[in-house]
Amino acid sequence: MYQDMYERWLAAELDDADLKPELESVKGDDAAIQDRFAVALKFGTAGLRGVIGAGTNRMNIYVVRQATQGLANWVKTQGGSQTVAISYDSRIKSNLFAKTAAEVLAANGIKVRIYRALMPVPALSFATRYYNCNAGIMVTASHNPAKYNGYKVYGADGCQITLEAAEKILAAIEKIDCFDDVRLADFDAAAAAGRIVTIDEKCLDDFVQAVYDQRVGDGAGIDALKLVYTPLNGTGLECVKKLLKKLGVTHVTVVPEQEKPDGDFPTCPYPNPEIREAMQKGLELCDKVRPDLLLGTDPDCDRCGTAVPDGKGGYR
Repeated sequence: MYQDMYERWLAAELDDADLKPELESVKGDDAAIQDRFAVALKFGTAGLRGVIGAGTNRMNIYVVRQATQGLANWVKTQGGSQTVAISYDSRIKSNLFAKTAAEVLAANGIKVRIYRALMPVPALSFATRYYNCNAGIMVTASHNPAKYNGYKVYGADGCQITLEAAEKILAAIEKIDCFDDVRLADFDAAAAAGRIVTIDEKCLDDFVQAVYDQRVGDGAGIDALKLVYTPLNGTGLECVKKLLKKLGVTHVTVVPEQEKPDGDFPTCPYPNPEIREAMQKGLELCDKVRPDLLLGTDPDCDRCGTAVPDGKGGYR
């Protein structure tokens, strides 16, 4: 059956130009075809996660379309605002997958609120509640290596979906043929019609304010704090800089090699700030800047790592 599925994909007019060359490259390679088509990526409470590429066992626009059509079918049973919020990280094809999800939702009569640019997971959770959405979608593979991407669904409460909801969405997804059963709108036309709306700056500012409101202490002396920060080529930079400014932290140095979004993560093959390798560029900068604190956030900015002076001239 996986050979039949492979032949079907190979014969199709695929909308992503990167997929056909990959399919051609594995022609005659049974193991490679089996790896891509013998199973489908499994949807669960953490959504989907897999290697980017062609096939049912890869992250691509067809797998995203199928998942979003299943999600849309579930949302339509939930009443409420019939709205879904979307955000995405810096990973390869994240913006494409987010746009694809928006097109499917809009075609199904579900209103979309999407960030104007990549934003962290917590900002997506906040927007989901802020607009009283039925669900939120975050396109991310968190701190996995660069070859991965993923698709996480959040409930109306802004939290990761429950097992019960995941099972219902999975059941809906499994009824969908990724080529024949997906409704699809044109993104620009849906935006012009008001079915896809950019999340406004007030939502983002209110999110930063909500984080600021969780601060501890009176902030005395914070203007003297020296900080080195790395977003690890991910989503954290804008929100973190806004928050630091609001807190009164003025001595901030961003690790230059890891400042801009880059889904290849060229300086750290495993962009998890909980491991020393990912923080190495920040630590090297600490040796020059001598800050009080090194802070790093992972690509979707929902976990962080820190380093502080060890009292011996280094950082721990």
